[in-house]
Amino acid sequence: MTATIEVLAPGALTLVEDHGRDLAEWGVARSGAADRRALALANRLTGNPTNAAGLECLLGGVSLRFPEGAIVAVTGAPCQVTATGRALDMNRAHHLAVGAVLTMGLATSGLRTYMSVRGGIDVEPVLGSRSRDVLAMIGPEPLTVGTTLPIGSEVDGEAWFEFISPFPMAVPVTVRVAPGPRTDWFDSSALELLVTSEYTVRGESDRTGIRFMGVPLPRRSGDLASEPTLPGSVQVPPDGQPIVLGPDAGVSGGYPVIAAVLDDDLDLLGQVRPGDAVRFRWA
Repeated sequence: MTATIEVLAPGALTLVEDHGRDLAEWGVARSGAADRRALALANRLTGNPTNAAGLECLLGGVSLRFPEGAIVAVTGAPCQVTATGRALDMNRAHHLAVGAVLTMGLATSGLRTYMSVRGGIDVEPVLGSRSRDVLAMIGPEPLTVGTTLPIGSEVDGEAWFEFISPFPMAVPVTVRVAPGPRTDWFDSSALELLVTSEYTVRGESDRTGIRFMGVPLPRRSGDLASEPTLPGSVQVPPDGQPIVLGPDAGVSGGYPVIAAVLDDDLDLLGQVRPGDAVRFRWA
């Protein structure tokens, strides 16, 4: 009999995510966890391959029942975690008894909490990944009350029941960038403003892109033919307010790209909330 997870409360938006797809040449977004480090840590704690599918919970508020029990770990945005009323530490593996109810409270900082279960979440892959792409609407549907998720059996080692220190996240968040392919659309003042100003995350941000508000970046007027883009591309629309493309963004765009966030720093942006301050610095 396949072990399962039953969703009692799905929170604001809870998605099945792994490390995404590598099909940009076919017009398919990367998708995958917005904070890949947090998901990889959760998987390591439960003894899974680091790219196994887990849950990405936006701001927490999730409750899950494990009818057959399980080994789980919760990482990412800090929140209160309980198993049938018993407090559990984040960033370590835990045994859940048969019928246990795991609850992840509201995140006290950061944006996305991750849960891994030993064996991974074994939903049907779509285009080689179990990730949900919210823009293209491919992959498993967002969790709802009554959703049942199968637990897989692929593991990569033993679970780790000792506490692991979480990744530090300074405020304001500072991310490193490299010059983009369209710096010719900007003068030197825009390049200087990008790395000397502080920008605020706007409420319209989501998995397709993080929109910022701050000092506008002067750019050439006119239209640019669509060209390939990647997560982390810093686009500048006509209003001069930068947008950093997220994991579910389309693979092409027409706004000039002034810079690109280093891949190692993209996970930091997966945890910024509306209203948070972000600074860009040349790598």
